[in-house]
Amino acid sequence: MSGFERRFLGIPGSMLTLLRPPGAYRAQGDTWLLAEALLDAALPAGARVLDIGCGTGALSVTAAEAGAGHVTAIDVSRRAACATWLNARVRGHRVRVAVGDALDLAVDRGPFDVVLANPPYVPSAHRHPPRRGAARAWDAGHDGRALLDRICAVAPVLLAPEGMLLLVHSALCDVDKTLRQLRGGDLKTSVVARRDEPFGPVMRGRQALLERRGLIEPGQDYEELVVIRADRAS
Repeated sequence: MSGFERRFLGIPGSMLTLLRPPGAYRAQGDTWLLAEALLDAALPAGARVLDIGCGTGALSVTAAEAGAGHVTAIDVSRRAACATWLNARVRGHRVRVAVGDALDLAVDRGPFDVVLANPPYVPSAHRHPPRRGAARAWDAGHDGRALLDRICAVAPVLLAPEGMLLLVHSALCDVDKTLRQLRGGDLKTSVVARRDEPFGPVMRGRQALLERRGLIEPGQDYEELVVIRADRAS
């Protein structure tokens, strides 16, 4: 179903209202946690920003509202890309939107001062993520790291000198592994935000699977979301 999403960003006068057309994935708690981390990081004026997996454009619009000079938004979903373009234009911002594999497309369009990533990270019963359908927005293979590992590998190439990556994912997907991979690319890393999030419909449907794998305790109905910041040296 289509609808609207509303959120106060913490910027004076910036109650963010986003149009969500049918088929576009709704911004969740992880999106807003990442948006808060972006605002806390004090975006450099005129920064070049990449939004990986833009959804309805919440992060792209937040970056533009915070003073970004150029925003590039990429999503595998055409509906998401259209929603981002529309929501940015309604707010008076020009956002470059592309459809396809974010990491393949981004390498040729960088480097960027800020990279924002809220990738699919929900562990599934299948080894590989789906290629079609709504589940592309959350399913990330057996361990939930199908896209996370790729982001960690390519981050040093995407970032300009003194560039910053802000990446959000569930603690169920091995935060320490993310930190190790990013540090292996000579990036300075730290966890800058944490928040417990109640399970939504997707995670509730995976509770039995997650319990069998020992990723959650019996009866656990929440996950910890984590925002990781990685900085490239000048």
